[in-house]
Amino acid sequence: MELGQEISLHYENIRLKNMDLLSQRKNEIYRKIPDIKNLDAFISELALKSCREIFAKPDSSLVLEATQEISELKDQKRKILKAKGYPENYLDMPYDCHICKDTGFLEDGSKCSCLKKLTIDKLYKNSNLSHVLLRENFSTFNINLFSDEINEREGLSPRANIKKITDLSKNFIITFKEDNDFNLLFYGPTGQGKTFMINCIAKELMDRNVSVIYLTAYEMIEVLENKKFKKIENLEYSLLFDSELLIVDDLGIELITTFTNSEIFNIINTRLIRGKKTIISTNLSPKELSKTYTDRVFSRVFQKFTPLKFFGEDLRWQ
Repeated sequence: MELGQEISLHYENIRLKNMDLLSQRKNEIYRKIPDIKNLDAFISELALKSCREIFAKPDSSLVLEATQEISELKDQKRKILKAKGYPENYLDMPYDCHICKDTGFLEDGSKCSCLKKLTIDKLYKNSNLSHVLLRENFSTFNINLFSDEINEREGLSPRANIKKITDLSKNFIITFKEDNDFNLLFYGPTGQGKTFMINCIAKELMDRNVSVIYLTAYEMIEVLENKKFKKIENLEYSLLFDSELLIVDDLGIELITTFTNSEIFNIINTRLIRGKKTIISTNLSPKELSKTYTDRVFSRVFQKFTPLKFFGEDLRWQ
């Protein structure tokens, strides 16, 4: 089943569940409080008469009177429910999401926050990344894997460096909801712990109900090419701009073209303007990045991102 169909079915099932719940509540109340059943029947009768009157005489004062009477009867019903120990809204339609009323979309046609989060959750489930995050998180992070020998070129040990990076990463999580232009650029050779640290951050924020989209640079370009050249409308594309956190892993492995340069700048720039946070990981040095991408992409990254260098032995052997 395609992701779009899976999500549509999800909302349909929610609506059916809540309709069934409302039906059960009505049956309960009608059995225990017959007056409520009589009021509902009278309200339905008035509403039907009002509809007929609108078609027959649109300007009739009877329509306004019926509307007022229906409102008063509903108030009376709520008071009876409260007096009997029930919530006043017990017979209102229940919703899992009151913002979009379980449709996934707002009145202006934009996506509800619940739809964005559901989409990301489905993407993670389908990619099995949730299993990766169970293995790679702060609780499984072992700082002792990093050497405590001073690196002469860097002036500190890999262990001291990763401690600094970990502290900054945790501060990134703590201050995530603040309007602070705090974005991260992880760079350094393969096997230094960049992806592991990204996974630690992703899990912490996802556990706090932050919408996180995680793609390799190759996957991101594939999404962009599908939208641009194949006219394939996918949910991942909108999430590149709308997710609270975008993580781009292995920037630089993708084929660099005028198109990719332009699109990468568009994504980074749009997210910065909207105040959305981004984490980028790359095996390229800042000098290599400047040669690989256009000046405007490079300057944007280093102007609004905190660069953190990873160095040391290849941890994959450990």
